[in-house]
Amino acid sequence: MRAVVLSRVTNAADIRLSEVPVPKVRPGWVLIKVKAFGLNHSEKLLRQSEIQADYIRKPVIPGIECAGEVADPSDTGLPAGQKVIALMGGMGRSFNGSYAEYALLPAQNVFAIESDLPWEVLGAVPETYFTAWGSLFECLCLTVGDTLLIRGATCALGYAAMQLAKALGCKVIATTHRTEKLPLIAAADESILDGGRLTGVLRGVTKALDLVGPRSLKDTLTAVEKGAIVCQTGILGGIYTLNGFDPIKDIPNGVYLTGFFSNYPSRKIIDEIFAFIHEKKLIPVCGKVFDFEHLRDAVAAQEEGTVNGKIVVVMKE
Repeated sequence: MRAVVLSRVTNAADIRLSEVPVPKVRPGWVLIKVKAFGLNHSEKLLRQSEIQADYIRKPVIPGIECAGEVADPSDTGLPAGQKVIALMGGMGRSFNGSYAEYALLPAQNVFAIESDLPWEVLGAVPETYFTAWGSLFECLCLTVGDTLLIRGATCALGYAAMQLAKALGCKVIATTHRTEKLPLIAAADESILDGGRLTGVLRGVTKALDLVGPRSLKDTLTAVEKGAIVCQTGILGGIYTLNGFDPIKDIPNGVYLTGFFSNYPSRKIIDEIFAFIHEKKLIPVCGKVFDFEHLRDAVAAQEEGTVNGKIVVVMKE
C-alpha cells in the first residue's frame, strides 16, 4: 500500500508517498480500508518537532483520524465492509495512523456508523466534531438558552462548534483577530474583531469556548458573566502553558474553568454526534478536499494556512 512514513522533522515539500506492506491483522485490532481522513494541527506539530521525542514510535505513519470500511475485522465482531470512523488513542504516534491506504487500529478506537454522507464529508467529522461536541456538551453543558462565546472561531474546530451550537438554538458570539476573516464567521449572531481584550466589551456570555488558549484565557475568564463556564480546548495562540497562573486570583468568583482532552472517544458520544447531525440535517463543515495523490499539496496548504476550515484527503475509488 501507499503511505506517508516519517522518521524525522519533515516539511510539507518533503512529504512523499512510500510503498509499504499492508499491516497484518492481529487480535483486538481492525484493518480499515481508509476512504478519507482530515488533517489536524496535532499532525503538523508531529511533523515539525514532536517526531524527535523518544515516545514517538519511529518510523511512523501519521494521522489521528479516518473514515473508511472494515477490510478485516479480526476477532472484533465487526462485519467486513462496515462503514466506520476511527480516532485518537495513540494513532499516528504510538502506532501507525491514517495517512495510508489501510490502517490497522485498536478496536476500542474504531466506531461503526450508519450514514449516507459522502466520504469527503465524513472525513471532516471524527476528531473535529468529537472535540467540538465534548467541549460544548461534556464540559460547557451547553443548553438552548446559553450565549456562547467562541474565541478564535476561524478554524475547523471553531466552525464545527459554531454549527453545532447554532443548530441547538444558542446565541453565538464568534471572534477572530484578523479583519479579513470576519466574513468567515458571519453565521454567528455576533462577529467580533478580537484585539486581545474582551473584558468589558461583551455582555451576557454564559458559556465560552477558548480556542486561542493560555494567551487569552485570563481575559476570557473576566469577560464572561458570573456563573459562566469557560472551556479551554485550543492552543491557536501558540502558548501552551500559563506560567504564574493563580487560580484564586485569576478565576473570578462564581466562574468555572474546564478543559477538554480528546484522547478518549466513546461509543456513546460518537452515536450522539451522528444522531444530532442526522436529526438537524447538518453537513459537516469542510474547507477543501484533496486527493490522496496530492497529499503533499494538502499538507502544504495546512502549513501555509491557505485553507479556511478542515482539510480533508480522500482516496479515489
